[in-house]
Amino acid sequence: MQTRLLLYGFALWIAGAAALRVAGQRVFHPENPASTLILFALSFPLMAWTARRLLRGSRLRIENWPAGAVSLVMPTLLLDALSAAFFPRVYPNIPASAEGIFGGWMLWLCAAAFSGAMLGRKRA
Repeated sequence: MQTRLLLYGFALWIAGAAALRVAGQRVFHPENPASTLILFALSFPLMAWTARRLLRGSRLRIENWPAGAVSLVMPTLLLDALSAAFFPRVYPNIPASAEGIFGGWMLWLCAAAFSGAMLGRKRA
């Protein structure tokens, strides 16, 4: 486990959770599938780029980037599982009908981080 990347992942999780607590109702629109597709489409390359940048700055050898990505996404995988289980209490400002979108988006972001770790290795 890469402690520095784990801390970055935790910081990203805190920032994201705080942003969703403040403005999550503007992010999720379960009644509008097009907005969900746009959210997913925009966030994938952004998260892949973010993960690649953090991995590049971590001083890990390129062949260890996938393991570093595990450290980076671990807080999201653990803490957002709890957030999803208690979604209405954790995010009272977001419609409960957006719970599935939230869970899918978290998985999507983790997949993007892993993709950034794998695809970015050739360019680094």
